[in-house]
Amino acid sequence: MSSVTIAVDAMGGDHGPRVTVPAALQVLGRDPDVHIILVGGRADIEEQLRGHRDFGRIAVRHASEVVEMHEPPAAAMRNKKDSSMRVAVDLVKDGHAAACVSAGNTGALMAISRFVLKMLPNIERPAIATILPTIKGHTHVLDLGANVDCTATHLLQFAMMGAMLVSAVENKPAPTVGLLNIGEEAIKGNEVVKKAGELLRASPLNFYGNVEGDDIYKGTTDVVVCDGFVGNVALKTSEGLAQMIATFLREEFKRSWRTRLMGLLASPVLRSFKRRVDHRRYNGASLLGLRGIVIKSHGAADPFAFECAIGRAVEEVRSGVLSRITEQVAFGLEGAA
Repeated sequence: MSSVTIAVDAMGGDHGPRVTVPAALQVLGRDPDVHIILVGGRADIEEQLRGHRDFGRIAVRHASEVVEMHEPPAAAMRNKKDSSMRVAVDLVKDGHAAACVSAGNTGALMAISRFVLKMLPNIERPAIATILPTIKGHTHVLDLGANVDCTATHLLQFAMMGAMLVSAVENKPAPTVGLLNIGEEAIKGNEVVKKAGELLRASPLNFYGNVEGDDIYKGTTDVVVCDGFVGNVALKTSEGLAQMIATFLREEFKRSWRTRLMGLLASPVLRSFKRRVDHRRYNGASLLGLRGIVIKSHGAADPFAFECAIGRAVEEVRSGVLSRITEQVAFGLEGAA
């Protein structure tokens, strides 16, 4: 297996090195071909490394600044050129790392990555893509918040990138693509979505057609495409629903000694259910459309979740996602023209 170097913004997220460093060590422990560069305050990082096994495949790159979670993206990009986030992205640009992972400010990460790495040819906007669990396994959804207002061409580009991501990572030659809409019929939706449907039908993609919100979790298609406004609302609604269901289950099992006993008897099933819907397993959203691989972790990620985000970066590097998107998007857009 080929060696892969990942730059990790160790200071990003709600917990910083207390999460990012243990996660990095876990990845190194299970994959002998991964090298990690931890970027951030040297003292903070080395404090977390103290007492752990020396893998010899981990390096620390000092960065004197940190991008705060609610800091305006433009200010972070302009005023903090030595932030852990900026330095980690710079390592990708300079070829010292094949990918960057950060749990920091999403807007700042997108702005910095776009400024430093630039966009791929024929791609106008980057998109945030993530994996969501489904009845059949999982699906990839994009965009999840990078682009509130999109044109039909943007949605076509998102579909191209999403399809290439799935094709590379999951070895599917022709993944199905669905366009998120308020109905399956081609006449449904606003003008942008209807025009996007026309472009997708004319493209070389394996376009399934329009899909509705419930199709996401049915696993109707391998890729679901939408603008960032709709995608972000759908994602946050899903997270809220999952939290509500978990709360209701806990309340019902604690209602009496009988329900507590039933909960004890059902514990193996509940553990299996929890594992299948555990959002931490799907942590790590891809910032597609850039001239480099950048993975955004959830800001509140724990070590297990952040480990999954690093694993996602390694997987994309090894499967050649960037080259697949670069090679195929131009052809696909020409075919749809």
